[in-house]
This record gives sequence, structure tokens and C-alpha cells, in this order.
Amino acid sequence: MGVVLPVLFALLAAFSNALATVLQRRAALSVPQSRGFRPGLVLDLLRRPVWLGGMLAVVVAGVGQAVALATGPLSLVQPLFVLELPLALLLASLLTGNRLPEVLWLAVGGVVVGLGVALASAAPGGGEAEVPLDRWVPALVACAGAAVLLAAAGLRRPVGKARAGCLGAATAVCYALTAGLMKDSMRALDSDGVAGFFTAWQTYGFAVAGVCAVLLLEHAMQGGPLVASQPALTLGDATVSLLLGVVLYREDVRGDWWVVPQLLGVALVVVGVLSLARRGADLRTAQ
Repeated sequence: MGVVLPVLFALLAAFSNALATVLQRRAALSVPQSRGFRPGLVLDLLRRPVWLGGMLAVVVAGVGQAVALATGPLSLVQPLFVLELPLALLLASLLTGNRLPEVLWLAVGGVVVGLGVALASAAPGGGEAEVPLDRWVPALVACAGAAVLLAAAGLRRPVGKARAGCLGAATAVCYALTAGLMKDSMRALDSDGVAGFFTAWQTYGFAVAGVCAVLLLEHAMQGGPLVASQPALTLGDATVSLLLGVVLYREDVRGDWWVVPQLLGVALVVVGVLSLARRGADLRTAQ
């Protein structure tokens, strides 16, 4: 059960996030477009029931992710969220009644097989339960700096692939940081109870990072095509999360000859994700 429980809850969270993506994109495309960062965008979205449904799915995903992170390593749980893209496209096709062509089913299979091979050969595990502050500070600075730079670069560009890609990458950094902080706050909940959870700075840290991720995600969805934003978000989240798991939590990943199947698995995932984003059913049709 050491691996089964976090994997199951991570898959539940990935499915919920995929549903949220479909519903939020439908809502984001129904409100006035903005060229700059507009916090008022959320006020417009609050009047869209479909967006509220998407946010409910986000809450379910958050609970599933919290349980997964509390019971498993960050470097195992977060890469499973790569499955959000194929799940989102499958859900969008079901909602619109458009069947996915065979080539996209092959891409879905490539992502699933590649992810399975990469994780099985990496066998992430171990790690430390608590991260000291002297390890958190440089990680927070690096993640915040990267997110700000990427968001600023994206917002300076016109609507298109560059804008969507930069905003998608900034969102990925915030999502990965949210997961890292959430894992530490769940440790506080387990060791010190509810009082410890609400007095831990990590709890408020992941709340802030999560809000930033949601705001950036909405702008990324409006910023350009799925082919640019989704791969940056999907692959970026998995990559940054893996780095945080190894650097912050000292989680173990197998090396030596195991690197070969890991790279093959990652290559399958990358090719599959790019193919799904480039040739997949655009979530704009799920209106």
C-alpha cells in the first residue's frame, strides 16, 4: 500500500484537474479578452456557472493531491499529473461528441506507457519528512523569480504561442511550488494536528502559490493556443516538481543504467504530449 495509495489519489486529482481545465477554458473564452494581467478577470468568471463547476473540480483535485502528497514522495505524485492533458482531451471529446482520431489515441498510449516506464525505472522514494528553512529559502526565491520573469515575458507579448507558452511555464512553476509547500504543510498536520497545520507558514505559502497559479492559468488559457500553453504547463510542472522533490526533500531516484529507460520513457511522454497539444481537439470547442 506504500505506493498504491498515493498513486490512486494522484490519479483522482489528475482526473479532477483535467475536468477543471475543460470547464475553466470554456468559461475563460466566454469573457472579454485582456492584453495585460487583469485580476478583475476572476470577477467576470464568477458569474459563469461553468467556471464555478471547474473550481469545484479544483477543490476535489486539491484534496486528492494533498492525500497523495501526505502518503507518497513529491517526485512520484506530481509527474502523474502529466496525465491531465490526455484526460482533458478525452473529456473534451466526450463533451463535444467529437471522436479522437487514431493518431491521438496512439499519443495517449505513448504518454501512459512512457510515464509508466519512467516512473518504474526511476522508482522515486525515500526522502526526509521535514524540510529545514535554509533549504526552503533559496527554493522559494528561485521559483518566485522564475514565475515572475516568465509571466512578465509572456504579458509583454501579443496573443499567440510565445505568450501562452511563457504563461503556461509560469503556471507550472507555481503549481510545482504549491505541491512542495502542500506536502510540508501536510507533514505539520500529521505531526501537530489542526493547530499545527494552521500555524505553519507552509500552509499560507501554498495557498498564495495556488492562487497565483489559478490567476496565471486563466491568462495562459486566453493567451494563445493549447499547443503552446499545455505542454509548458504539463511538462514544466513534472520537471520542477521532480527537482523540488530531490533538492528539498532529498528523495531518491535510481541512477546508473536505470537512466536509459528513464530517458526513453521521458522521450515517449514528451512526444506524446506535444502530439496531443498540436493535433488534439482544441478545448475551445468545449463551449
